[in-house]
Amino acid sequence: MIATQVTGRTRGGTEWIPHYVASLNQARCIGCGRCFKSCSRQVFTLVERQLNDDDDDDSEETRKVMSLANPEDCIGCQACSKACPKSCLTHEPLSLAG
Repeated sequence: MIATQVTGRTRGGTEWIPHYVASLNQARCIGCGRCFKSCSRQVFTLVERQLNDDDDDDSEETRKVMSLANPEDCIGCQACSKACPKSCLTHEPLSLAG
């Protein structure tokens, strides 16, 4: 099997390779919602995350952070990464088995 990369073209005919959201680093996320606001595909959602992940701590303090709700709906535009002030997102091109 040969893998082929998904490519597109801009309106002007320039070849473009979309990079789809692969992961979101919640430890870096400040919950600002900029990625959510920049995405028209509802890829993100706001969730509660415990502040301290130590098993010995009984702290129930939480904060809101973004999470990937529908990563399969990403169109690869990377607008979310451009909007994110903390560089929480990673993207990868999509390769299809040919």
